[in-house]
Amino acid sequence: MLLTNRINDLQAVRMSQIMMGTNANKDILDNTKLLTDEAKAASPNDLMIVVDSDQSDIMDQVLPEIEQFLEDLSSTGSEEKAKAATSWQEALDNLPEANMALFSIPGEYGAAEMETALKKGLHVFSFTDNISIEDEVRLKQMAHEKGLLMMGPDCGTGIISSIPIAFTNVVVPGNIGVVGASGTGIQEVTTIIDRLGNGVVHAIGTGGRDLSDKVGATTMKDAIVALENYEPTDVICVISKPPAKEVRDEVVQLLQSITKPVVAIFLGEKPIAHEGKVYLAHTLEETAKIAVDLANETAVKKNYFEAVAKSTTTLAKDRVIKGLYSGGTLAAEAGMLISEALGLEGLVKKEGYVLKSHGYDVIDLGDDIYTQGKPHPMIDPEVRIKKIQESAADESTGVILLDIVLGYGAHEDMVGALLPTIKKVRESRPDLQFVATVVGTDKDPQNYQKAVQRLQENQILVAESNAKAVQLALSLKGISLTEEDKVVVPYQGTTIEVPKASSKVMELLNSKPRIINVGLQSFNQSVQAFDGKSTQFNWKPRASGNKKMIKILNALEEHAEQIDTENQKVMNKIKNAQPFLTDVVPAKRVIPELNESTKTLLHAGPPITWKEMTGPMKGSVVGAAIFEGWATSEKEVIALIESNQIRFIPCHHVHAVGPMGGITSANMPVFVVENRLDGSKGYCTMNEGIGKVLRFGAFSQEVIDRLNWMRDILGPTLSGALKQNKNGLNLSVLIARSITMGDEFHQRNFAASLNFLREIAPLIVPLSMDEQDKQDVMKFLADTDQFFLNIMMAAGKSIVDCARKDAKGTIVTTLTRNGVDFGVRIAESADEWYTAPVNVPKGLYFTGFSEENGNPDMGDSAITETIGVGGMAMVAAPGVTRFVGAGGFQDALAISNEMAEISAGQNPTWTIPTWDFRGTCLGIDIRKVVETGITPLINTGIAHKEAGIGQIGAGTVRAPLACFEKALEAYAQSLGIETN
Repeated sequence: MLLTNRINDLQAVRMSQIMMGTNANKDILDNTKLLTDEAKAASPNDLMIVVDSDQSDIMDQVLPEIEQFLEDLSSTGSEEKAKAATSWQEALDNLPEANMALFSIPGEYGAAEMETALKKGLHVFSFTDNISIEDEVRLKQMAHEKGLLMMGPDCGTGIISSIPIAFTNVVVPGNIGVVGASGTGIQEVTTIIDRLGNGVVHAIGTGGRDLSDKVGATTMKDAIVALENYEPTDVICVISKPPAKEVRDEVVQLLQSITKPVVAIFLGEKPIAHEGKVYLAHTLEETAKIAVDLANETAVKKNYFEAVAKSTTTLAKDRVIKGLYSGGTLAAEAGMLISEALGLEGLVKKEGYVLKSHGYDVIDLGDDIYTQGKPHPMIDPEVRIKKIQESAADESTGVILLDIVLGYGAHEDMVGALLPTIKKVRESRPDLQFVATVVGTDKDPQNYQKAVQRLQENQILVAESNAKAVQLALSLKGISLTEEDKVVVPYQGTTIEVPKASSKVMELLNSKPRIINVGLQSFNQSVQAFDGKSTQFNWKPRASGNKKMIKILNALEEHAEQIDTENQKVMNKIKNAQPFLTDVVPAKRVIPELNESTKTLLHAGPPITWKEMTGPMKGSVVGAAIFEGWATSEKEVIALIESNQIRFIPCHHVHAVGPMGGITSANMPVFVVENRLDGSKGYCTMNEGIGKVLRFGAFSQEVIDRLNWMRDILGPTLSGALKQNKNGLNLSVLIARSITMGDEFHQRNFAASLNFLREIAPLIVPLSMDEQDKQDVMKFLADTDQFFLNIMMAAGKSIVDCARKDAKGTIVTTLTRNGVDFGVRIAESADEWYTAPVNVPKGLYFTGFSEENGNPDMGDSAITETIGVGGMAMVAAPGVTRFVGAGGFQDALAISNEMAEISAGQNPTWTIPTWDFRGTCLGIDIRKVVETGITPLINTGIAHKEAGIGQIGAGTVRAPLACFEKALEAYAQSLGIETN
């Protein structure tokens, strides 16, 4: 918001808005006619930069300003940011003893996050506003039942154990405890108490609606009971905006029932007497003075009114007072006093006005109408500057009444920010009078005495309280205020048995707060400056701001223990897998569907029809049909398909996987990998090498000749070699060895392919076969760097098919794509596919090609990412990041760290030296994917979108989030959770 102001100061900018892409912020842009198509498409975690200017190259000025601002912000808070958490669990790990969460996040997400904090046993202090009344009632009831305090929403001020929280002044400790349904009301009372020589130990904010009929003063009652039981508190001070009568009476009944003396102010009331043991004040200043007398065990006076010195300046009768307040409670008090003095209609709450009568206006500039998409006027002077200019332009304005609120969170020099405007309007309106009140203490960062002195030096009248400032403003019109004496009359109501205080609330009051600060980083300053503890939680909306997903995630937390138990079973199967390469055989020997009378081809990804297939997959189909002898040309193959003589089945449906197009036919040799943990088997065709190959859609004679050689020579040779090893080849050991040598098993299989050759060569040498064939096989294996990829894929399939058996939970058991759709399966829903449109890979293209030529991603090779390698283990092969256009080692490290965020654990079987010997990622959890918005990164080859051209590059691609959202919704429904 401050950044927006900086950009608006640029001469060529007519208007700008810079804000996160939440729905509420988009509404703000829409209302100001700034909502562009790009902004409409933004997610809540995107920064929208919208500028209205006649200058076409304005962004050349704007973007450097933004970058500099963000860089300055990053450098000033680098130490805190280094420790900052990005999740609740991380925040609690950083501060295990935390007992409070301080919120300053967008209101549209606030309720759900506050509920999370309450469920984690944390008291809530919510500076966040725009929470529905229904949510406030629910959250406060939940907090009450859990023995916690829900302070807010829209709670701007608090002092807990002498620690200033949010927008708060530095007040000396004392024996007065304050409970306030008002922020600046608390600030006014506590700072006057400080200046009178006493102090405050606790000031518990409740939020402005706490005494409404719907909320019922839940927080105020709990806080009063706590202060009654907090021994160092000798006096309880209650501050409230205009309350509902029934609720006000309930609060008074509780106050009459406790043992400690009480002073209370219910703004809008003009009490004529004190009731029983509750002293009722008319103004905030009177409230503070009564509290100090009670704390000092001095008799309460009948009248605390002090007349201000009469002004020598007298304004004309037709001149009016305009109150321009940053504090809502101060505005309400001013409106009340002016209305009483002049016999006006009383307080209103309309479009920011608290008084609007006969030209007399008092405006709360902190009202939502002024702060939507903009900083609060205590932080930013812009809205008040404009209102000063507007009021000065109105010839009827005689006095402008202002508050200057000091303290933590407030503008570092509001006096300095407003003075230039005041001086300028006085040039044309020398008769215009300014009257100010300063809320603060000498211990505040801005210093109370210095602020007062600077105002007075500029001929601004300054009063020592808001009530006196109003009195001074009225005196300029020759109007005097008075207060009647008040005596104590008996309380006519009944008392109640005071409830017991919550042990958790008492623990909060008896120790310094330990705070998880969720939002504005600056709110840590006051806590840490006064020896409180806080940790920063750099919050962003869960589930990318998708409220439906947020609701589902919240509901699933009730089942977390059950889900984690089920997930652990799946993860144990993956971790304890025993994949062995046992044979290479024609696919039809192990896949019965390929022996049926109908001509059958297997393909990669979830189900797809010929019509939907992209170019390279169609090219692979043509090549496979020609290889099988079903046709001799592309035209003949298409005729077979159009006459329904060829059927298509996903590889995954028959325990197989296939790279890129994944097309597998009956006579293609496949690796057979057995997972000896339970006997599950996985099959995959062999790697053809590089160049024009079937998997990328090529089907020339060169491709067919290679397939024939693999069928007739390579496959039988490897089969014969493996048969000499009765136990088969232990792939887990080979994988563990190769990952330490720089492989990640999707884009880089160099070490694994050589390790495979090391194991298989001694078994090939003694085979009785043509020596030239033997030499050709050995050379092909030595030259084909990616040969092990297909073995890894078959191993992955055997691992996940074991893990999927009789499984439940939220662990992903399949990732795959067919060039049109990306498909996900999870443990819970077995064979059910959750699909979304697949993305086009980003990466490096061979000379002469670009992203325009690239086909959307395809292939079953993402089985590697499913079991935690490939893109999930990028740090194991940092060289790959350059090859796929993803940067260097730090980028690889960042990617693996990011992938760990969406994984349920790590696999100690396969450790990565360049990751401090951490295990590979284990168990992609759809809950974490949806919550963080981080989707698995997949290393992949890039095929040309036209059939027959083949590979044109290599890169990475992200799985689409929608797959995981669909899976999560279906999972929630399986638990009986309502998701609509």
